[in-house]
Amino acid sequence: MKHRICFGALLLALLCSCGNTGGKTKTVSTPSLEPVSKPAPQVRRYGIRVVREYPHDVTSYTQGLFFHDGNLYESTGQYGRSTFRLVDLETGAPQRKLDFGKKYFVEGSTVLDDNLYILTWESRVAFVYDAATLQYKASYRYPREGWGLTTDGTHLIASDGSAQLYFMDTKFVVRKTLSVRMNGRAVANLNELEYIDGKIWANVYMTDLIVVIDPETGYVEAAVDCSGLLPDRLRTPDTDVLNGIAYQDGRLFLTGKDWPRLYEVELIEK
Repeated sequence: MKHRICFGALLLALLCSCGNTGGKTKTVSTPSLEPVSKPAPQVRRYGIRVVREYPHDVTSYTQGLFFHDGNLYESTGQYGRSTFRLVDLETGAPQRKLDFGKKYFVEGSTVLDDNLYILTWESRVAFVYDAATLQYKASYRYPREGWGLTTDGTHLIASDGSAQLYFMDTKFVVRKTLSVRMNGRAVANLNELEYIDGKIWANVYMTDLIVVIDPETGYVEAAVDCSGLLPDRLRTPDTDVLNGIAYQDGRLFLTGKDWPRLYEVELIEK
């Protein structure tokens, strides 16, 4: 039987639970620091219902999506058209934009301590900008493929397309790695990330699945099936996969690479 569940109720349940291009893959040998004494939780299953839809730029190959100080930001990929942009939610149009050189394929992005951090995919370079002015501040050598990026307010948290998440300081030095598992199996292809009320939400690349991860154990506590979010009538040969999770004031927003829509959704328990 299905019934609606408010987003706040899901977050409370999770907090209380027991204790960008096709074909990119990577095997990571970094050991994970993960407690094994805590039993794995039963995975909660959810679908989604669209609350409202907004325009989304079909040239935005979405890699990172987040709100900061009430504003929506998006990083977009592809060689020759990678950007970081401040987006008008109502129109989908960029209000401010950074364009990157042809050699960079931009990936995940986030803001921590008034600085904007942006990953690149294969270039092994990470950029730092002033979050308020978008002025360049620094770049760092990045030791792996860049995929998703978010923050818990202390660390930068990154994915690289494997089942590992990397907790880093602001100079991209890894302080902890976390192995993500669901029902006893590693969850590979972790992509775009969003930190929501103490949990890490992650798109699973090339699928319509979002997983909700305990950052202490790496266990998946909930799985959100987003199948059918973008209807077939809005798809073209250029439409790519689901990718992009943003959260603000109890509202959850989802989109995908080169999608014409961004959706505000609510969860439905299965």
